[in-house]
Amino acid sequence: MPAGQTVQAARAPTPPDGGLDGPAEPPALRAVRPLGLAAAVALLAAGVLFSIALGAKQLPLADVWHVLWHDDRSETAVIVHDLRVPRTLVGLVVGVGLGVAGALAQALTRNSLADPGLLGVNLGASAAVVAAVSFLGVTTPAGYIWFALAGAGAASVAVYVLGATGRAAVAPERLIVAGAALSAVLGAFTYGVAFLDHETFDRLRFWDVAALDRADLGQLGAVAPFIGAGVLLAVVIASALNAMAMGEDAGRGLGVHVVRTRVLGVLAIALMCGAGTAAAGPITFVGLAVPHVARAICGPDQRWVIAYSAVLAPTLLLLADVVGRLIIAPAELEVGVVTALVGAPVFIVLCRRARLGRL
Repeated sequence: MPAGQTVQAARAPTPPDGGLDGPAEPPALRAVRPLGLAAAVALLAAGVLFSIALGAKQLPLADVWHVLWHDDRSETAVIVHDLRVPRTLVGLVVGVGLGVAGALAQALTRNSLADPGLLGVNLGASAAVVAAVSFLGVTTPAGYIWFALAGAGAASVAVYVLGATGRAAVAPERLIVAGAALSAVLGAFTYGVAFLDHETFDRLRFWDVAALDRADLGQLGAVAPFIGAGVLLAVVIASALNAMAMGEDAGRGLGVHVVRTRVLGVLAIALMCGAGTAAAGPITFVGLAVPHVARAICGPDQRWVIAYSAVLAPTLLLLADVVGRLIIAPAELEVGVVTALVGAPVFIVLCRRARLGRL
């Protein structure tokens, strides 16, 4: 298959028959969407409860419920309040950022196989953190965030510039190629520095595999504003993304400021991925697969895809973290390992169902 046809076939088909209000859709879908979102929120609430109640150390559910509301500083209360609650809240916020960033990446590139990792954003954040640890002596996760944001932002700008075709136009296929090339360079830098500097390697080897077990409320306060700003930007440009679903010319014809929409989208992805990577490490799969599930439930309207992704992604992340705590208890398996092991087969099934497996 020629390369141009391959890229075109991978693009998510989202015809903007409804203009800025989204694609034309059957009335039944409009009725089902709110109910589905309510069910997704209920599932997220269950994931939060599981994350607080279950862990490598088994605690009676009645005791967990009691100390959750009455912190008596007992051993159970310390485990719940100092370990599980911060871990759950950081996983919740990071999950929201990963899901929305993945939905934006696929909408901006019009490619259903895209995610922030493919565009080099996650590796940009990782490379900046490695440089900060190795060259500047940064040792605390709270100190990572500014470097991760800078790295994610720089990678986003570089990919955007490399993907430009002239007159500020950006070809989605060029974005993907530029992101793949930049990822290769950043990956070589990251692992080269880490392997040459044994102290840096020791500090980063647990962070790089992606985990929530070192989360604390200080991290939550550091990353939440950036992820919140990214989600807000995504909501603002959602209608414009609907209009751009069939190309930049179609978007301009419907009155969309294409360059501004792309810039805001890339900025939102950088904010969410940079903050999420600083807090938990480079978590894979979540931003890639969750938008597929969202579109299967709610259709191609980006306003609903973003809403569903913001709920389903933290659910997946929290449940994966719970599985990691239980599967080899009393030891734990990092959430990044679980999302890769569980998520990759699921994504293969999604690709086959979407007839993408032959690309």
